[in-house]
Amino acid sequence: MHAHDHNDGHGHDHSHHFQAHNRSFAIAVLLNTLFVVIEAVYGVLSGSLALLADAGHNLSDVMGLVMAWVASWLANRAATISKTYGLKKTTILAALFNALILIAAVGGITWEAIQRLANPAEVAGLTVVVVAGIGVLINGATMLLFVKGQQGDINIRGAFLHMAADTAVSVGVVISGLILMFTGQAWIDPVVSLVVAAVVFVGTWQLLKDSVNLAVDAVPKGINLAEVQQRLESLPGVSSAHHLHIWAVSTTENALTVHLVKPDPVGDDALISEASEMLAREFRIHHTTIQWERGGEVCPTVTHC
Repeated sequence: MHAHDHNDGHGHDHSHHFQAHNRSFAIAVLLNTLFVVIEAVYGVLSGSLALLADAGHNLSDVMGLVMAWVASWLANRAATISKTYGLKKTTILAALFNALILIAAVGGITWEAIQRLANPAEVAGLTVVVVAGIGVLINGATMLLFVKGQQGDINIRGAFLHMAADTAVSVGVVISGLILMFTGQAWIDPVVSLVVAAVVFVGTWQLLKDSVNLAVDAVPKGINLAEVQQRLESLPGVSSAHHLHIWAVSTTENALTVHLVKPDPVGDDALISEASEMLAREFRIHHTTIQWERGGEVCPTVTHC
């Protein structure tokens, strides 16, 4: 016996969620594309590896923002016969690809910085300060666009973390430019590039772990499987819960399947609604499938349950 419930009474309007971030993505992509061009041009003119490294990183951010934006749009497409969950999981893939792109960028920045340490070059400190200062303003403004949405969506969190790291990095480049102006020490520039790489790596590592976990259908972060099982077993008439599986359908939606042992069939339908509302309210699980067992039934092997 199976019972299935998609609890949509949880107040989460996915279309509204996308519309709320659509403008944020558009503004972020436009501003950051403009800044990449400015940073690359002046990085070449000033001979600053720190600026060029940050331009390369910001270019990867633009790609990441576009990817997250497209994934957010795809996640709102209707389900089809062959794709019964729609394309919701593209938000998870976007977060994963964003993390991988950033890891690759870290490798490139680190390699170039090491090369420049061995062969320091003259850098125009004032140019570095001015351009990086523009970056602080642009990245800071872009970061603020995603402050609210990043709390419950790893895809939006990826965009927020990119911008937060960029803001910190730009501040660091401004500081290095000021030091260059007063000391003339060319090694400062590649050292700051290494700091850029370290900051980006640290900010990316958790995103990579979280997105990999969601991609392999691990229990979403913030949900304790033992607590979910305990709450299910506390429902009226339920003697035990087993074969409990919880996974992410997208970066904002979670699903659950479980076998509940309930000897008395009376009140099954009402209990489905109660269980679904509880799971949505307490654990942010909105796609629930429950299979009843009557106690005397023998469940098939684990691979089939």
